[in-house]
Amino acid sequence: MGLRFSVLGPLALTVDGRPRPLGPLKQRLVLAVLLCHANQPVTVDRLTDAVWEDEPPRTARKNLQVYVSALRKLLDGPAAGRLVCQDSGYTLRVEPGELDSLRFAALARQGRAAGLRGEQALCAGLLGRALGLWRGDPLAELRCSPQVQEAVRRLDADRAGVFEDWAEAELASGHAEAVADGLRAAAERHPLRERLQAARMSALHLSGRRTEALAVYDEVRQQLARELGLPPGARLAALHRTVLGDGRGAPAASAVPGPGPGCLLPPGLADFTGREDPLRELEGALRRGRDALVTGAAGAGKTVLAVHAARRLAGRFPDGLLLVGLRTAAGHPRPPASVVGEVARLAGLDRAAADPGRTAALCRGWLSRRRVLLVLDDAADEATARMLLPGEGHGRVLVTARAQLAGLAGVTRVGLPAYTEAEALELLARIAGTERLARDPAAARRIVAAGGMLPLAVRVSGNRLAVLRHLPLAEYAARLADPAAALGELAAGDVAVRPRLEASWRDLSEEGRGALLRIARLPVGVPFTLGESAEALGCGTDEALRRLERLIEAGAVGCPGEEVSAHSARYTVPRLLQSYVREHTGADGVGGTGG
Repeated sequence: MGLRFSVLGPLALTVDGRPRPLGPLKQRLVLAVLLCHANQPVTVDRLTDAVWEDEPPRTARKNLQVYVSALRKLLDGPAAGRLVCQDSGYTLRVEPGELDSLRFAALARQGRAAGLRGEQALCAGLLGRALGLWRGDPLAELRCSPQVQEAVRRLDADRAGVFEDWAEAELASGHAEAVADGLRAAAERHPLRERLQAARMSALHLSGRRTEALAVYDEVRQQLARELGLPPGARLAALHRTVLGDGRGAPAASAVPGPGPGCLLPPGLADFTGREDPLRELEGALRRGRDALVTGAAGAGKTVLAVHAARRLAGRFPDGLLLVGLRTAAGHPRPPASVVGEVARLAGLDRAAADPGRTAALCRGWLSRRRVLLVLDDAADEATARMLLPGEGHGRVLVTARAQLAGLAGVTRVGLPAYTEAEALELLARIAGTERLARDPAAARRIVAAGGMLPLAVRVSGNRLAVLRHLPLAEYAARLADPAAALGELAAGDVAVRPRLEASWRDLSEEGRGALLRIARLPVGVPFTLGESAEALGCGTDEALRRLERLIEAGAVGCPGEEVSAHSARYTVPRLLQSYVREHTGADGVGGTGG
């Protein structure tokens, strides 16, 4: 039977079917946090916060070492060498079949994939197996720790989402009675998840329990009004009208909830990696009723983060999850009239005005009345995004952009830096294979460093290596080490880094291109000072600071995240953008401008 960890219930460890004692509370907290971040480095600071809610003792680091040492002894034998010191923290290496939460996630992915193929019975079976792994409230005995509480909230949300998918697949397979009985506890645990409540209503009504279905709606309506001050969403209200109008106990097919006509997001990535802090900040803003702006360099993963956050917040925005791209396929900004016209069509505003300003006003009104999350992806400037911000009401807008969009008011700004090395290596391992990276970890580090730790570059590298199974990591790292060849190597199929950099270059003004061409002559990947930039630009420090700040606003130059004087600050150009610009020295007739 081997090794088995459990977090979907009380924390447990069994070896060959025999339970092992896990020690005192603080030691169990350390193990729980490591398992909730299995195969990821967990910093000493995070473990300290998990173990000591208030002020940690002076001996906290030494105490953690004692707990880790005890856990290593506990894991001796079949799990020897699993708990390793890495990147100023610890990583607990666990195989997918050894941890119930990883098995749960894998079955959920397989089930949803079957549902997308139209295999509803298989979908329901796989999701049912995933739900069967739960053994009660996860880690209930360890919720004294805020870190554990946060992990449990994520697990609960994931479980609720699987319940929703399972219920809809079972309903589509004609198993309404199984859903009516199996969904009650989950629906009571998540009374404000309208998709879950809709599935329960449909199941009860299809089972001939019309009165109970109407009672569910009334309970949800009262709770929404009491806790959020909101009426039920369009989907639940439509189902209520169907049940009210059907006295024969057999609802129309439209009463069975589907994936949601307003859910027009691209698929999420099963291997979404890292980004815990930006994700927490972004979700927190949207939950508080704030519009949000995600900014970062080309290839930083802004769209991926936005889609991931939107899907996790589906229960809060039951009336629709929409994504509208603000650029053409060639990367050029779309006209505002085209964008607001698309939003109006998605909103079903048949009476949209010919005037873009009037149409935008209608869209804002629709957003304020509906619990919809609208993602405006890859904004080139503030104007189009500003036209669609509702400002108040139920709907919210999430904008992604390379530039800082400094003129966009009333939004929560979430900056998306490059990956940490640990995040980059984790994603590369997920795509190219953990064992392959383990054979040459030094080459793996060179690969992610050559891509500037940008998620897109890491993903492309992983895809290349996954296809070229014969290619040694060291040889691929050597190819990327040559700046002249790196951008050509960072292409896999129709996914490439170069087009994103080209769009960033086009977005700059002529003055900005001239300044960036000169700054790009500084050593690649090395932070530089204001004085060094002034020398490269051939001007005084005041003028150099003005040009640098414009490049920062455009997203072409990075600056420190903390307050520091301009003369003390260390500025950076994203490594791949700098390589791209160095290729174009003298291009576009601006190589000699900006001096």
